[in-house]
Amino acid sequence: MNHPEQMFTYHSWANQTLLNRIKELPAAVLQEEVNTSFPTIAQAFGHVYAVESVWYRVLNGDRMQDAMDICMPLEKETLLHSADQFANDFARLADEYKEWLQGQDDLDRTILLENPYAGTRETRLSEIVLHVVNHGTYHRGNVSTMLRQLGHASTMNDYSLFWYREAGDSINL
Repeated sequence: MNHPEQMFTYHSWANQTLLNRIKELPAAVLQEEVNTSFPTIAQAFGHVYAVESVWYRVLNGDRMQDAMDICMPLEKETLLHSADQFANDFARLADEYKEWLQGQDDLDRTILLENPYAGTRETRLSEIVLHVVNHGTYHRGNVSTMLRQLGHASTMNDYSLFWYREAGDSINL
C-alpha cells in the first residue's frame, strides 16, 4: 500500500472511530448547537462529506467548479442525518476512493486544478488525497472540541493509535 493510500485508510478509520463514539451518545448530540467553527456536529460532518465528494470527483476528472456545484448541496442535505447515516455515507465514499486508489498506477501524475478560491495550479493526485486526509483531521478536531463543549468525551483517533489498532477494529478498506 502506498503512502497516500495508507493515509486515506487511516482517515476512513478515524472518521468511523469518531462516528462510533457519537453513536454511543444521545442522537440529539448531532443537532445541539455550540459556539465554534460549525453550529452543530452534523454540519461539521456534512461539510467534510461534501468536500470529500468534491475532491473525489476532481480526482476522476471533473472540473473543481462543476464538482462543487454537484456536491456542496450535500452539506444541507445531510443536516438531519443520524450518526449511522453519516457512517454509511462515509463508508460508501471510502469504498469509491479505495477503488480509485487501487486503479492508479501514478499518483505523482499532475492535473491542472482550477480552484475557484485559490487559482490555477498543477497538482499531483497524491497531493489531493493527502489534502482530503488533512482536511478530515482538522474537522475531526473540531468535532472533538464540540463534543467536549457539549459535556461529552470524544475518542482518540490519532494516526499513532491507527498503527496499533487490533485487526478487528479496522474497517474494510
